[in-house]
Amino acid sequence: MTQRPSAEAIPLQGFAPVIDTATHTLILGSFPGEASLRAQQYYAFKQNQFWRLLSGVLDENLVDLSYPDRLQSLLAHGIGLWDVFGACRRQGSLDSAIRQGEPNNFRSLQLAYPQLRKLCFNGNTAGKMRTDFEQMAYTTLQLPSSSPAYAQMRFEDKLLRWKCIIENTAS
Repeated sequence: MTQRPSAEAIPLQGFAPVIDTATHTLILGSFPGEASLRAQQYYAFKQNQFWRLLSGVLDENLVDLSYPDRLQSLLAHGIGLWDVFGACRRQGSLDSAIRQGEPNNFRSLQLAYPQLRKLCFNGNTAGKMRTDFEQMAYTTLQLPSSSPAYAQMRFEDKLLRWKCIIENTAS
């Protein structure tokens, strides 16, 4: 009898960056969770506060928009999305379960998008590489995680910290 590989043994692929030539700020997660991978959409898990937080930051209701319209709105504000890892092995959706994370190619991104100046890390796992990005001359911002697994901080307090995304950026 053949044994099925565990979910952790199956390599997972992340998403392409959401970015264009006007993007000056990039929000980086760690790696898409199971709901996002199934939907092929960044932050698809309904309990994740990502879209609610950005709605508060941009003073625009992104939650009720279609996914393509959400992305267009972010890009119109000069904000893009990507993840620190482009591939990994993981069972479940928790960052703590990420194994064999393969970083995305940020050198290529930097060459292709020289106007990109600010990287905002959604949570501590994404932020572990913060110093590396600062050495690449990016301005960085560590954000409290939008994940429902990070419940130590109230939504209103997270939002105050997330509003720093739009401070000191070109519009």
